[in-house]
Amino acid sequence: MKILFISHTYPPIRGGVETQNFEIFSWLSKTEDVKLIANKKRWLIPFFFGYAAIRVLFEARKYDVVLLGSCILAPIGWLIKKTGRTPVISIAHGLDLNWNNPLYQFFWPKFFVPVLDKLIAVGNETIAVGTARNIPEEKFVFIPNGIEIEKFFKPHSTVELEEIINEKLNGRKVILSTGRLAKHKGLDWFCEKILPSLPDDIIFLIAGDGEKRSDIEKIIKEKKLQSKAKMLGRVNDQELEVLYNTADIYVKPNIKVEGTMEGFGIVVIEAASCKLPVVATDLEGLKDAIKDNQNGFLIEPGDAQGFVDKIKQLLDDERFRKEFGEKARQFILENYQWKNISQKYIEEISKVLQKNK
Repeated sequence: MKILFISHTYPPIRGGVETQNFEIFSWLSKTEDVKLIANKKRWLIPFFFGYAAIRVLFEARKYDVVLLGSCILAPIGWLIKKTGRTPVISIAHGLDLNWNNPLYQFFWPKFFVPVLDKLIAVGNETIAVGTARNIPEEKFVFIPNGIEIEKFFKPHSTVELEEIINEKLNGRKVILSTGRLAKHKGLDWFCEKILPSLPDDIIFLIAGDGEKRSDIEKIIKEKKLQSKAKMLGRVNDQELEVLYNTADIYVKPNIKVEGTMEGFGIVVIEAASCKLPVVATDLEGLKDAIKDNQNGFLIEPGDAQGFVDKIKQLLDDERFRKEFGEKARQFILENYQWKNISQKYIEEISKVLQKNK
């Protein structure tokens, strides 16, 4: 198949959507004829829409299908549908449907998104968000995000971790969280409600940056948690690899925030692929990424004591923790490899092409 893939945010820009777009383009390209139109600088995003619109007016008809990396690009899909017959499919991540902006909510879910031929949702919660905005359910199909199973899984030592954090661990257990420090990620809530109740011989490493960083730093200072928490800021892939393979537990303590959501949570399957037991909130797309007691543990939203109890249980039983880590990686191997996920994309694209014929 000849596929035109359009992404408004693509590596080296970092984030979950960027990683997902890169991986699906890379894997589809292994078997199909895929052309990429992508924006690779964050500050150019507002200008990319006009550029991409002009490109597709001339190029869309040369392809069997156009695949959009996000529903944010739906106006370009709408333009393609109004000026030609090329089918358009979009990946739907969640926030690209429920972004809390009145202008966006008036035009995108009502006019631009519904004209697209198919929406590939990365989570079931994304489908629920879409149907709540009167987008027909039959437009959606759920295909989870995937992972390159060997991407981060490498042998690393505690000494390497100590070099990254510039601190000796002296046998302390390491709890890790990574990603953008957005409000719905719940890391300020975790530091305020959960971290004080965890044993003193742990260290909580927070890798990432974002809008909630100053709030998290303030809580750590006010609660006198400096010895139990360390903010690392943004880390590169090599440092992330060390973190994933030397930590003891990974946490994803998301909270419910109106107008935003976790579409899938690719970082939790990255962590699990490195044999890290994951403790996450039973919320939104995390429910699709983590299957309770199989590749992680799900805790009810807002249940601080539930997080404390599960983390302590894992810390207290090293044998169980390591055995579960092995089990979690095997589950990822069987269910979330990109080579299998990309085939599901190809199957859905083929169905759309067959229907259009």
